[in-house]
Amino acid sequence: MPPILATIVYVGAVVWLFRRDMRQQPRMTSAFWLPLIWFIICSTRFISQWLAIFGINTGGGSIEDGSPLDALVFLSLIIAGVVVLKRRQVRLSEVIRNNRYLAFFFAYCALSIAWSDFPFVAAKRLFKDLGHPIMVLVLLTEPDPEEAVIRLIKRCAYVCLPISILFIKYYPQLGRSYSEWTGGASYSGVTLGKNTLGLDCFILGAFLFWFFLKIWRTEKSKQRRNELILLAGLFVMIGWLFKMAQSSTSLVSLAIAVAMILFLGLRWVQPRYMGLYLVAAACLGIVAEGVFGIYTQFLLFLGKDPTLTDRTYIWKDLLAMKTNPLVGVGFESFWLGDDRLRPLWEKWHWHPNEAHNGYLETYLDLGMIGVLLLLGMLLTAFQKARREMVQGRDLGRFGMAFLVAVIFYSWTEVPFRATNPIWFLFFLIMMDYPTPQRVTPEPLLADDFREEPLTFKSGQKPAGPKVGSY
Repeated sequence: MPPILATIVYVGAVVWLFRRDMRQQPRMTSAFWLPLIWFIICSTRFISQWLAIFGINTGGGSIEDGSPLDALVFLSLIIAGVVVLKRRQVRLSEVIRNNRYLAFFFAYCALSIAWSDFPFVAAKRLFKDLGHPIMVLVLLTEPDPEEAVIRLIKRCAYVCLPISILFIKYYPQLGRSYSEWTGGASYSGVTLGKNTLGLDCFILGAFLFWFFLKIWRTEKSKQRRNELILLAGLFVMIGWLFKMAQSSTSLVSLAIAVAMILFLGLRWVQPRYMGLYLVAAACLGIVAEGVFGIYTQFLLFLGKDPTLTDRTYIWKDLLAMKTNPLVGVGFESFWLGDDRLRPLWEKWHWHPNEAHNGYLETYLDLGMIGVLLLLGMLLTAFQKARREMVQGRDLGRFGMAFLVAVIFYSWTEVPFRATNPIWFLFFLIMMDYPTPQRVTPEPLLADDFREEPLTFKSGQKPAGPKVGSY
């Protein structure tokens, strides 16, 4: 098939999927497009990188400065999100009260800018990071937050999966790259690297598997049949892209998430005992490692060497570098400048620009205080997901499974930073806000910037039980 014809077919399919989704008349406001655009950008490429495909140079591009156009896009989305939250009467004090660990984390990140070698760059990155909770709050204050989350990830899949296949098959200059050392091909699709493509497949695969089980349990109908056929097609795309990306960490993370979703669906599993189940699994893993060396055997089974492609050596080098063990070098500042990069790049020809370990990356930037705050947020996310499962909210099942998989994923990758889509979903799983209920009898589906103010259920206190958080 000629590339131009393939483009028409694939883009036409994406448009049809969006029209199909919107014809189902979901209970969402127009403000829903803000987090959707944000999430798609995080999952694919920045606007400047998309424009570069057409030969449009927007300037900037250095690690420290970034692109002015991208900064303007993120700033515009953040301002629009703040306007929406203000008109929905979302109070900052209430957000802080319901998300204390998150507030402590951001306050500490802001404080760490004071000892960063690049305070202006760190401040810009922290401001962009604030976009995640703002977009999450827009979702949480939609008329039906759970439906908004489902539509968000489904529509992201409609863009990422078919366009990635289009790039890889018909536009190799966009969807592939070649190693300057081995000459081997690496497939990236709509992203800029095979690991990021694998990450998208992990996120979308885990969520769509949960959604498949949700649809499977509904009453038989034509709509149910069509939805299952659509999901089957998306699963085929994910499988093909996984085969092309060869991202072992993402594939194993998806397997963990799927296994957890199935486990949590067993009749005898009690959500209130999830902490006990995870502790028992961790103890079993420690015993298996001590007796059988299961960790090394598992890596060999995946075709990985015990050093995780030299990652363990890099970890030793990073730990040996001079940083403040208590407070780190400042928010997202470790990889800025030449003082720390030069000795690493002289030793490692592939020029690492991250620690390839989310916990180590947090330690380098924010020290042990930052690591403890991160663990506190992980615990908060676990408690919220468990509470939602106890309350019978099925999306809590996905949240718990995804959280467990992310804990594993973070051992060899860095999801807790910048515009990583996992960071966005982590905030979505962790953050709490009372369920909005509109004054009008029917939900507003018109322009959200002209919607009625939000109120809360009769007798519900904003700081009370957190229900309907998605």
